[in-house]
Amino acid sequence: MSTTSVLFDAPGPRARVRNGLLTVVSIIAVGAVLYGIYRGFDAKGQWEGRIWEPFIRWETWDVYIIPGLIGTLRAAAVAAVLALVFGAVFGLARLSDHAWIRVPAGLVVEVFRAIPLLLLIFFIFYLLPTVMGGGDYAFIAVVLGLTLYNGSVLAEVVRAGVLSVPKGQSEAAYAVGMRKNQVMRLVLLPQAVTAMMPAIVSQLVVLLKDTALGYIIAYVDLLNTGFKILPAAFFGSLIPAAIVIGVIYVALNMALSAFATWLEKRSRRSRKTAAPPVAPPGPAAVPMGPATPGRTALEGME
Repeated sequence: MSTTSVLFDAPGPRARVRNGLLTVVSIIAVGAVLYGIYRGFDAKGQWEGRIWEPFIRWETWDVYIIPGLIGTLRAAAVAAVLALVFGAVFGLARLSDHAWIRVPAGLVVEVFRAIPLLLLIFFIFYLLPTVMGGGDYAFIAVVLGLTLYNGSVLAEVVRAGVLSVPKGQSEAAYAVGMRKNQVMRLVLLPQAVTAMMPAIVSQLVVLLKDTALGYIIAYVDLLNTGFKILPAAFFGSLIPAAIVIGVIYVALNMALSAFATWLEKRSRRSRKTAAPPVAPPGPAAVPMGPATPGRTALEGME
């Protein structure tokens, strides 16, 4: 069976030949760039076995890379939890009917979204010793900075996710006598979670990568131990260390994205989170099983 795309016309014979030639030329160009990089590293002796040898020894991983990886994951995990809580609280606060809640919440979100994360980390790192006395506040500065910045972004995600649920859902809930907190907790949020999932995970990936900013204030993370301390211990291993650390970051982000994809698919199979990411226009309807005349999404959730 032939399939037709509504986004573009299927290429004809000449277009397919042209696309094939462009693909070959692109592959050759990319290969030439990679070969040039390889030759440049080779000329500097970056492929010599003595430079890569430290990375096949367990001591290197035990002393440098694994402690840094633990520091990165610890900061990311704590900041992710706090940012999700911050985003949920302030995102829902921005939806409040009371101006004395909605306006201050909006001000907090907009302020911390506008401040560069690096500046926020610096400010917290140098402010805490003044307020609380001497000590090592690198971990607190990184976590608090990540929480405030990413939590503000997630607050907007939460607000947009709730507003993306078709209005008929809440109207039907109010019609059967539900109160506002019941509508939000039982009708809107379960459906909004699925709509928010891709954006939430994308922001958590950003949060994980932004832990590398702790390098500036000497926080013991993967970038600090792997790209600064380790090359100092093994002279000449800067490029190999950068490649190894980069591969680890890529693996972490791919693992988080894969988990998010699995979680989103699982939530879409749930009866309570079957709303699409973008609500289509028209009457609100959520697939809840075999369709029956007069059956509404709210009835399917009961």
